Amino acid sequence: MDRLAAMRVFVEVAGAGSFSAAADKLDMSRTMVTRYVAELEQWLGARLLQRTTRSVTLTDAGEHCLRRSQQMLALMEDVEAETSSHDGALRGQLRITCSMSFAYAQMAAAVVEFLQLHPQLKIDLDASEGALNLVEARIDLAIRISAEPDPALIGRVLAPCTSVLVASPAYLARHGVPQSPAELAAHRCLTYANFGRSAWMLSRGAEQVQVGVSSHFSANEATALLRAALAGGGLALQPTYLANPHLADGSLQQVLPDWTLPDMAIYALYTSRRHLSPAVRALLDFLVDRFARMAW
Repeated sequence: MDRLAAMRVFVEVAGAGSFSAAADKLDMSRTMVTRYVAELEQWLGARLLQRTTRSVTLTDAGEHCLRRSQQMLALMEDVEAETSSHDGALRGQLRITCSMSFAYAQMAAAVVEFLQLHPQLKIDLDASEGALNLVEARIDLAIRISAEPDPALIGRVLAPCTSVLVASPAYLARHGVPQSPAELAAHRCLTYANFGRSAWMLSRGAEQVQVGVSSHFSANEATALLRAALAGGGLALQPTYLANPHLADGSLQQVLPDWTLPDMAIYALYTSRRHLSPAVRALLDFLVDRFARMAW
């Protein structure tokens, strides 16, 4: 039995909570996934997973095995990266995560361009809105948009993130164009479920106002709000990396252009400088250079 392969399968099953989901992610049959886990349990002489018809959970032995397996797999990836760097080629697999909107607008194309420079690398992109434990999920690099990133992580600024207030021409024709922040209270607003749901902060020079808004539709993901704004659903706060193409073609209009929204930045976050692999360093430098050449 390939014990490293069995550990990798076990880690995926534990993370997904399902043999079938792990099989799909690994592009492997469910039978093979089950066999790997069974052989790992036989080798260790302990049951690692409790199986029911609805879920898979870790036993106490499984909890210990999961931590050790994650450490072993991370060590193996470090060895592969350090060994491969001697011939100048980057190999192995990187796991990165970012929001769905940023994956759609920027990261997917950036990853393709980076892989063209390093064809022996593989990249697994987790596009999700939820917070991930980078160690448990074995994430090498997290791309997050924030005003204050997690202080427990190492952060490197990749680019500024500017947001604008937008609406479709059809919506503005029906409801009028707001001329001041106070008028936003009378409009239909599309808001983020996780923040700014009932109040928006706007600034103009030294002047700063917080405006109560009426949220008729909220979502936890920026592209959903973008589509709602394009459909005439109301006013939305949108990052310029999503809004700019639609502002350019006229399908969206900026509202209150003299007012600005709170500054944020696009961060690359990772757990430790000490164990940063050559591939992660190369990706970081690539993203900084790529994003520096873009208009945000």
